[in-house]
Amino acid sequence: MVRELAGRLAALDPDASAAVQVIAYFDGLVATRAGLEAIVRGAAVLAGCPARLIDPDHRVNVRVLGDGRRDDAVAPPDPAWLHAPLGYEHAVLWLERPGPAGAVDLMVLERATGVARDALERTRGRAPSASDPALVELLLDPTATEADRLHAARRLRLPETGVWAVAIAGAPPAIEHTGTRASPGRRAGVGTVGRVADLPTSWTAAKTALRFAAEGDEQDPGPRVVRADELGGLMVLATAVGADTEPAPDVRALDHAATAAPWMLSTLYAAASEPSLRTAATALTLHHSTLQDRLTRAEHLLGWNVRDPQGRLRLQLAFALRRLHRHPPT
Repeated sequence: MVRELAGRLAALDPDASAAVQVIAYFDGLVATRAGLEAIVRGAAVLAGCPARLIDPDHRVNVRVLGDGRRDDAVAPPDPAWLHAPLGYEHAVLWLERPGPAGAVDLMVLERATGVARDALERTRGRAPSASDPALVELLLDPTATEADRLHAARRLRLPETGVWAVAIAGAPPAIEHTGTRASPGRRAGVGTVGRVADLPTSWTAAKTALRFAAEGDEQDPGPRVVRADELGGLMVLATAVGADTEPAPDVRALDHAATAAPWMLSTLYAAASEPSLRTAATALTLHHSTLQDRLTRAEHLLGWNVRDPQGRLRLQLAFALRRLHRHPPT
């Protein structure tokens, strides 16, 4: 019946005939409860170009060439390609060619996305947001059972290994996994990598790492994102500085020096963290002699030489302790 109608329409309107064939094809996929690859293959063959379905929430990335062969790609899609959302936040079906879309392309996108959405809901269900606060809280709770934690991880579509917690200043906790690299845009501490069962420990490490993270400005120079697995023995230092701990004399000296000039802390941080004074001058866009003059003034205010190895280590520890005092444990 449909073939006969398509044949009659072909003589009158080729686009209308093609549209009827598209409808019939995807109706057949619905009737057979086809999977995602078959749906993407239909879109590719009918459109005559590669088609790709990407749904990061369900970790789906299916690509099929125009001749029907599966050929998954890692390169991101071109925003200029024809595409349509599936109704989820990030799920999109792409036809790998630029617009404008013809009548057949529009019909392929409409029917394929509808069928793919139904298939995803049937086979995987709707995935909660990766920032669902209740599930994230359960994953980070050290009193939760491992079974409950694994159940929460499955609901969030997290792998059982290669996961870690992230503490972000002024924001709820986050969980990342291999293949994701969030850019928080603010101070953040990255926890240790491990299994879902280890996430409470990773969260503790992330909160400690956050205390070492700087604002990255003149009054608090340093990295804004700090990884716990790169801190080494400094993690132990954090346990010695609490909310009521008195600042060490070197921290007081650093704060005193900071009042002398707006460039003081950034200059001292460069001298402490760069491989040499020459690279520190380059990082600060200063002439080497200007940096030497600044350090002479800084040393007078601090009370120790920051240009020898022992003095540099002392300065590094003073900066670390200063951040710990500025960001007490929560």
